[in-house]
Amino acid sequence: MTVILKDGLLWRDVARVARGEKLELAPEAEARIAHGAEIVRRIVESGVRAYGINTGVGALSDTVVDRDLQSLLSRNILFSHAAGVGASVPDEEVRAIIAAQIANFAHGHSGVRADIVHHYLAFLNRGLVPQVPSKGSVGYLVHNASIALVLIGEGRARVGGEILAGREALAAIGLEPLVLGAKEGLSLVNGSACATGLAALAVARAEHLLDWADAAAALSVEAAGCQMPAFGAAVTALRPSAGMASVAAALNARLAGSGVIAAAAGRRTQDALSLRAIPHVHGAARDVLAETGRVVNQELASVTDNPAVSGTPEHPVVTSEAHAVAPALALSLDSLATAIGQLLVMSERRLDRFVNPLVSGLPPFLAADAGSCSGFMIAQYTAVGLVNEVRRLTLPSSVDGGVTSGLQEDFLANPTPAANKLHAILDNGEYIIGVELMVAAQASDFRANEGARAGGTEAIHAMIRAQAAHYRDDHPLHEDMERLRAMIRATAPPSV
Repeated sequence: MTVILKDGLLWRDVARVARGEKLELAPEAEARIAHGAEIVRRIVESGVRAYGINTGVGALSDTVVDRDLQSLLSRNILFSHAAGVGASVPDEEVRAIIAAQIANFAHGHSGVRADIVHHYLAFLNRGLVPQVPSKGSVGYLVHNASIALVLIGEGRARVGGEILAGREALAAIGLEPLVLGAKEGLSLVNGSACATGLAALAVARAEHLLDWADAAAALSVEAAGCQMPAFGAAVTALRPSAGMASVAAALNARLAGSGVIAAAAGRRTQDALSLRAIPHVHGAARDVLAETGRVVNQELASVTDNPAVSGTPEHPVVTSEAHAVAPALALSLDSLATAIGQLLVMSERRLDRFVNPLVSGLPPFLAADAGSCSGFMIAQYTAVGLVNEVRRLTLPSSVDGGVTSGLQEDFLANPTPAANKLHAILDNGEYIIGVELMVAAQASDFRANEGARAGGTEAIHAMIRAQAAHYRDDHPLHEDMERLRAMIRATAPPSV
């Protein structure tokens, strides 16, 4: 499949490209890029003073750069801004950043030549992935610069499973290094594409994890013998929420015809909140997800270069603004991180109810032989440890401090750190939901004599058992955890 960029991209498009689909430009996008590049060319010829074109950048914005040094300025910007440290960013995240950067250039207000964009398209479509250090970016500069180094034959990139020097990587896909023109170095490191690409992929991952969280919750509700009236449509309608309504409807659909639920009807007046409030918490997360997706799409539709070029080649306009700052994106990512975090806290509380013999009515810790076996005692410890990490990660990035560039950049919205910590929360979340699936499946096995599982939960249980058998303390439990996490990442839960 190929994504065609005509008027812009949406977050789902960026996620598709990040995961391997190709990206191509429509003629309309090509025309906008060419128009912006011609404006910059005319500015260079005229010598009109314009930030980042014939001046320094950041706190050096008042320093004029002679025409014969403007290409060198672009090259030097990449070297000085490629200041990241740490392990490399995962390949799909790098691809997401490149896709978002292409979308920004395609608005036609960056002023880069088509050659820049065509090289980036070749990176995506021919399997070249720049190696990008994961730490050190408060906004966008570090990641973008590391990617752009490969354009000029510097840096390093993965091609066909091998890490190559930038020039060798370009040759491997049939390209030559580029010589940058005026403003191109600044445009390549500028804008919110880094955070936006990471955010688009995070939203896709969050949506997928929420689907699995709903599936795990359904299996837990059945194994706990919950009271279904709390999830009725008339009851949930008392608190209007699109997310809450969809989660409640999915629970009812998955649990239709459950013999275990039928046998438990009327057993309790009400269930614990970690079970009774599933539509509320999962639904709230879905509502926040929808809003975050809207903000990411808004960012993709925005010109985020500083400066932005507009007007015509005959009457060029260069405007210094603050579009590269992305406070709305940072705030929305912080909000989604908190929503996912709250859901994961509840997941751990549900699985704890199954391993705790004081409330479960099941064998202690769901062990095959309590005493000689510990069952899922320590699996719950693992979930607690992961949840504690999630709690720490939900602290907002959008109000973090930081003053850079000699007081010129004296406010930082921190959208890239917000996106990075959301990805970290999702990493933990895949394990936490995996543990709930394991524990709920074990509890469901012990309930087998109380009635048949619903068709919806039977399908979930079968997927779990294809990866992990009923646990009897006969192998290291982490092996099952890793297989279930891999299952969650790679596949969707059974449809409702």
